[in-house]
Amino acid sequence: MTIIRRAQYGLPTTSPAAYIAKTRGVKVHYLGTPYSSRPHSQCAAYVRQIRESHLANTKENYSDVAYNYLVCEHGDAYEGRGAHHRTGANGNAALNSQDYAVCALLGSSGLTEPTDAMLHGIRDAIDDLRENGDAGDWIGGHRDGYATDCPGDPLYAWVQRGAPRPTKKPTPEEKPVALPASELARIALAMLGYRNKKADEASVKKTGRRIPDVYGYITGTYTTVQTIAADLKKLVALLNAQKEK
Repeated sequence: MTIIRRAQYGLPTTSPAAYIAKTRGVKVHYLGTPYSSRPHSQCAAYVRQIRESHLANTKENYSDVAYNYLVCEHGDAYEGRGAHHRTGANGNAALNSQDYAVCALLGSSGLTEPTDAMLHGIRDAIDDLRENGDAGDWIGGHRDGYATDCPGDPLYAWVQRGAPRPTKKPTPEEKPVALPASELARIALAMLGYRNKKADEASVKKTGRRIPDVYGYITGTYTTVQTIAADLKKLVALLNAQKEK
């Protein structure tokens, strides 16, 4: 499971939101405002930003971030209020007591389509709320029982299908094709040009610039990748050793 607990990304360990013993199930939400795809390294900060904006909302008077979980496009499920805490996102007091709330970091524009990783993260959050928060089996959207477009048509279509975990496998057209090194080299050189003395001189005379050193770039990149791969193998070995202790 890709659960990120509150303390792991800089929130107080426990939410001050009201206790709730159990729920009918879980409602799926989206942000409902423009949202752009971002590097994974920025997601935790964005979730903290959402919490800060909720706490600053004097009209709603939130005690914490409104959602029980927030899930980024990369699949991490960030614990918001968490299990056994009443949500503040479903529309009114009765709806907040009826179901938990899981929010996907999707917007009304920009990033609007959930990734497979995100769908897995939403299911991870739901599983955690069932296991640790006594959530029932029902899964719906924010719009179920409340007048809103949330969680957006693409995500709601998935909810209506029963919120299944993605199981798509690459079709033959999508599978990567393994090419011989000689063919890869031919394609690369045809696309970028090959540096040699005669071609260099002609390029300098015509444009004042040299042709890119494609061979040097490719071999340098290969060496860098090999070094990174070796370091990753060492890291995996260390992690496995720690795991076995």
